[in-house]
Amino acid sequence: MLSYQHAYHAGNPADVHKHYALAEIIRLLTNKERGISYLETHAGRGLYDLSSDQAQKTGEAAEGIALLDPQGTAFADALSIVRTRYGENAYPGSPLVASSLLRPHDHIVLMERHPQEHAALKRAVRGTGAEVHRRDGYEGARALSPMEPRRGLVLIDPPYEVKTEYEEAARLALDIRARWPEAAVMVWYPVLAAGRHEALLSALVPGEPLVDEVAFALKEGKGMTGSGLAILGAPYGTEAAMAEVLQRGQPVLRRPARV
Repeated sequence: MLSYQHAYHAGNPADVHKHYALAEIIRLLTNKERGISYLETHAGRGLYDLSSDQAQKTGEAAEGIALLDPQGTAFADALSIVRTRYGENAYPGSPLVASSLLRPHDHIVLMERHPQEHAALKRAVRGTGAEVHRRDGYEGARALSPMEPRRGLVLIDPPYEVKTEYEEAARLALDIRARWPEAAVMVWYPVLAAGRHEALLSALVPGEPLVDEVAFALKEGKGMTGSGLAILGAPYGTEAAMAEVLQRGQPVLRRPARV
């Protein structure tokens, strides 16, 4: 599917959860000098303008990043780098969160199939050393795994425009872990009233994922009611990092009642 445009949703509570967590896991993986690889399956355009017509139309950033002060977090470091370069209204997608925190000897590969988003992504990460592929993320991730260096992180973050994509994302995560056991695999998913994400979590059971879910009140509960991350092969310290993400994400993020 090629219709999804994340510019309408940049900086919303789900982004806060995902990007705070991504930054913390990258910090865990880079606390030693040894290089790592980072692979992203559905990268989007990488850079967003929160003053744009698209962002203003939904106002979702006003319910997310605008309510928070990320100072002292790994995400704050990425946000500072991006805003120093692009201005105070800039918001980094996961490709720029990663490229801002990774080091010259790390390896970063980003995949985006949408032609306009791919072109914008190439512009956004120019000069960072990131490889940008215009290809299907499911096919590309399987083809490129394992990467060198072997220690790494894979982010699977599809748009979930069709119901079958939940199970497809789970299958990809398990396939990558089988091909590339040295890599942590993080799958982001939306929490909806319909509970479609339960199919993803059920399919991931063999991989024994670390699951972190948060709830929020985006658009008065219409649409997403929360955000989830399922992490296979989570590096040591991830549980503590996720607790820190929740704490720093308040009052935007909270634990779901059932957790």
